[in-house]
Amino acid sequence: MNPTAPGPDTPCAYEGDRVLTHGQWQERANRLATALAARGVGAGDAVAIRLHTRLEWLVVTLALGKLGAVQVGLNYRLTPPESEYILRDCKVVAVIADDADISGMRQAWQHLGLRAVISVDTPADGVEMLDDLIAGAEPGHWPFGAPAPLVIYSSGTTGAPKGAPLGGWNRPVDPEKLKDYIASVGFDGAAAGPGNRTLMTMPMHHGAGPSATRAALRTGGTVCFMRRFDAEGALAHIERFGITHWPTVPTMLQRVMKLPEEVRRRYDLSSLRYLSVGAAPAPPELKEQVLDFFGEVLYESYGCTEAGMIAGCTPAELRRRPGTSGRPFRQVDIRILDEAGNVLPPGRTGEIAVRTPIVISGYIGRGRLGADQLDEEGFYRTGDIGHLDADGYLFISDRRTDLIIAGGVNIYPAEIEAVLVQHPAVALAAVFGIPDPDHGEQPMAVIELQPGAAATEEEILDFCRGRLARYKWPRRVEFVDSLPVNPMGKVEKRRLRDPYWQGRERRI
Repeated sequence: MNPTAPGPDTPCAYEGDRVLTHGQWQERANRLATALAARGVGAGDAVAIRLHTRLEWLVVTLALGKLGAVQVGLNYRLTPPESEYILRDCKVVAVIADDADISGMRQAWQHLGLRAVISVDTPADGVEMLDDLIAGAEPGHWPFGAPAPLVIYSSGTTGAPKGAPLGGWNRPVDPEKLKDYIASVGFDGAAAGPGNRTLMTMPMHHGAGPSATRAALRTGGTVCFMRRFDAEGALAHIERFGITHWPTVPTMLQRVMKLPEEVRRRYDLSSLRYLSVGAAPAPPELKEQVLDFFGEVLYESYGCTEAGMIAGCTPAELRRRPGTSGRPFRQVDIRILDEAGNVLPPGRTGEIAVRTPIVISGYIGRGRLGADQLDEEGFYRTGDIGHLDADGYLFISDRRTDLIIAGGVNIYPAEIEAVLVQHPAVALAAVFGIPDPDHGEQPMAVIELQPGAAATEEEILDFCRGRLARYKWPRRVEFVDSLPVNPMGKVEKRRLRDPYWQGRERRI
C-alpha cells in the first residue's frame, strides 16, 4: 500500500492454496487499470464490485484506485431488481461480479448503458472475463496507488437502501484528529501491525472487511481470505496460516463455541492474539465463553456505516464489564437521547447519538442529512438503543427498529436472544414483535437448532424461567432449518417479521 512495502516476491494474501505476492498484486492491478481505461472508466467513475471474500477483490480495488475511480460494494445476494436500483442510484458505469450464473444479471442490466460487465468465474454472452482482460492488457505506467474509496449501501431496514461514502470524504476532516482517531480505533496498534496474519471472513461489500484488509496490509501484514465462513474451517485456517488477527461478528463466534469441545480443542490456536467482534451486540455470556476458550485476546468494537467506529473495549475491560461495548474511542463523543432529543444522564436508556471525525454529511445523491439524523453540533443519531454508565462505558440494548413495545413496556429482543442461545440445543435465535390485539405487539422467537438436536416450545420457555422476567418470554416459538442471515452473519429479521405485519399501517 506504499512504496516501502515488502518486496515483490513477498506474499500479501492467501486464499486456500492460492497465493498473491505484492509484485503480482501491482502488476495485475496495473493491467486491469489499463483494460478498464480502454473501456472508458476513469477518475470519479463508480464501479460496482459484486464479489465474495477472495483474492480478486484486492486486484480490482487497487486497479480502481489507480484510475481514481470509486468502488461501490454490491451484495452478491441481491436480486436483479435490488442490484439494478443501486447501479442506477450510484450512476455505476461498470460491474465486476463472480456470480455462478451472471447471465440473469446481465440481462437485467442491459438497458443501463454500462461500459463493461466483467465476470470473474463464469462466461456468458455480453460479458468479458477478468483474467482475459488482465492477460490482454499492458501494465502501463500507473502510480503505485491505494485501494479505491468505497461506497457502502445501507441494508434498507426502513425505506430504500442509501449509499454512504466511507472515510469522511464528503465532509472536511481534521488530519490530526483523524490520525489520533485511527490509532485509537486500532487499539493503538493491537488491531494490526508488522507481521500480522489476518483471517478475513467478513464480506467485502461492508465497511468492516475492506477496512480490516487495508489495515492489515498497510501495516506490513498478510491477509488470508476465506470465501465462505464455516466454524471449524476458520479454526483450521488459524492453525494452518498461523493467524494472529481475526475480525468477526457474534454469529461467527456463536457457531465456533457451539462446536463440540473436542472439535475446538483439535486445533492449535496459540498464534491468535487479536480476536475482534462487532457489527451487532455480543451477548455477555458469549464473550465470557470466548475469553475462556481463546484467552485474553477478545476485543469488542461498536460502530456504524455512517459514523465509523464509535467505542471499544479490551479483554481486561470485557472481564470487568462483560455487558459493555466499551468506552468512546479518542475524538468520539456519545450522547444518549430521549424521544424529544434531550440528553439523558448516565444510567438512562435512549437512542445513541455520536460525533466522530468521519460522520458522513449525506448519502449519495440525497443532499445533506436532515436535522433528525445529524444535528448542528455534528451528532449523528444511530438508531441504536443503549445507555452510558457513570464511568462512560456504553451498553447497547438493541436497534430502535427492533424494539418491542408491549402494553407500553419496552422489550429488547437482544436480551431475550442472549438467553435463548444459551440453551444447548439452540444454534441461533431471532426475536421480534408480532401483532397482539391487547398489547399492540408481543415477542416471538424463531430458532435454528444445533445439527441433530431437538427441542420443543415448552422446553424453550421453561429455559427462560429464572433467566428472564415473565413479560419478556416469547409468546410464540417456531423452529426453522436455518435462519436467514446476511453476509455479515446478522439475522435478517425483516424477512421474518414482515409477513406478520402485512396489510397493517404499523410495521414495527
